[in-house]
Amino acid sequence: MRDLMLESSKRSVGTLTVASPFDGRELDQVATAGPEHVEDALSIAYERFRDRESWLSIPKRIEILDNTAAIMGRQVDELTMLAASEGGKPYNDSKVEVIRAIDGVRLCAETLRAHSGSVVPIAKTAATAGRVAFTQKEPIGVVVAVSAFNHPLNLIVHQVGPAVASGCPVVVKPADDTPLSCLRFVEILREAGLPAAWCQVVIANDLDTAESLVTDSRVGFFSFIGSAAVGWMLRSKLAPGVRCALEHGGAAPAILADPFDAELAVTSVLKGGFYHAGQVCVSTQRVFAPTAQAEGFATELAKFASSLQVGAPEDAATEVGPLIRSKEVDRVAAWVDEAVAAGAKLLCGGKKISESCYAPTVLLNPPDDALVSTMEIFGPVVCVYAYDDIEAAVQQANTLPVAFQAAIYSRDIDVAMRIYGQLDATAVMINEHTAFRDDVMPFAGLRESGLGVGGIPYTMEDMQIDKMLVVKSPGLP
Repeated sequence: MRDLMLESSKRSVGTLTVASPFDGRELDQVATAGPEHVEDALSIAYERFRDRESWLSIPKRIEILDNTAAIMGRQVDELTMLAASEGGKPYNDSKVEVIRAIDGVRLCAETLRAHSGSVVPIAKTAATAGRVAFTQKEPIGVVVAVSAFNHPLNLIVHQVGPAVASGCPVVVKPADDTPLSCLRFVEILREAGLPAAWCQVVIANDLDTAESLVTDSRVGFFSFIGSAAVGWMLRSKLAPGVRCALEHGGAAPAILADPFDAELAVTSVLKGGFYHAGQVCVSTQRVFAPTAQAEGFATELAKFASSLQVGAPEDAATEVGPLIRSKEVDRVAAWVDEAVAAGAKLLCGGKKISESCYAPTVLLNPPDDALVSTMEIFGPVVCVYAYDDIEAAVQQANTLPVAFQAAIYSRDIDVAMRIYGQLDATAVMINEHTAFRDDVMPFAGLRESGLGVGGIPYTMEDMQIDKMLVVKSPGLP
């Protein structure tokens, strides 16, 4: 049984069985924590933060991060198989995730090397003469990170890596479905030289225990990746003064605007819509195409979607794996059935392949009020909508309470730039799918899609404060 609650003298309150989302086989068991373990974890983390003599120096943090990346680099295959087995993302995509996670750890170190304060331009008036002011970076406090299942290693790196780099003690709660990659990453951090008290894992035995971890007054920063309902609820219960960042989902739109490269658009939307069986917060879900080309585009997309290999995530031939839970398969099936009954044209898929897998599905012109049109699908379903007026298409793309990343496909840069200016989104890709991301980029949702800005350099900025020093001296000019 896996147990990283090493700093607690108390025994675990139970165990959590981690199973493959594909075939249900047991992968491992992990120890679960109760309220007493949360108290221990927060007490230890807060004690580290309050004891400035115990803070890890910047050179030490860089050394730990460099060592971590090196250890991970020697274990790419093992980390890939672990992430694929527990999360269900196909092996080849999971390997990309692992390589990206390693690069993310390196990015934490590189950002830390360049991260600095600034000179404050005072002494510009008679009242402030003879003074100089500048800021330096300090850790914000204890970080509590609550993560999601869909990128079981890389999301943990996004949250824990910046905390370590920023000098913050961190307590991380991985998703119950996918705790193993998180546990392994924390083990690697410790192998790399991070004292155990600076990164602890809590796998809560129930929701009340998890909530007590988040809402404690000793928390300095709360990092959340998950559903909007849970994220906004937890934010409302944070102790006064706690900063936070919330990353939720969306229903990402893509606009096909004449003239556009149809072959490029099909290939790109195929990846953006069906990557990780659509279980991505910026997965391409709603595609708006000119009426004359809409059915042809959707038919071509369906042809390629039908040929995607669905199967076991550990198999290198698999292109689309399972959904994380069987109830999600049932939910996606119900949403698609509703849309078809209401008039959507089913071009491919539309059926359960097994209790864990749903066939890649393309729908043409589902009703605007259907669940597939108004809610985040988080499944392997792409909807194509015909439009006669591009302004109306953009307006429809903007109607939902969620807004995150979007895409435009066009050979006309002037057209693309005009649509870019009209779309509600924090990032717009031109001739690239909505799920494109580099971890140096800002990553943030608008409205119900989130709060704050992700991306490793931006997360590090959130996890530090600018502490100003003002010096008055007659020796200053």
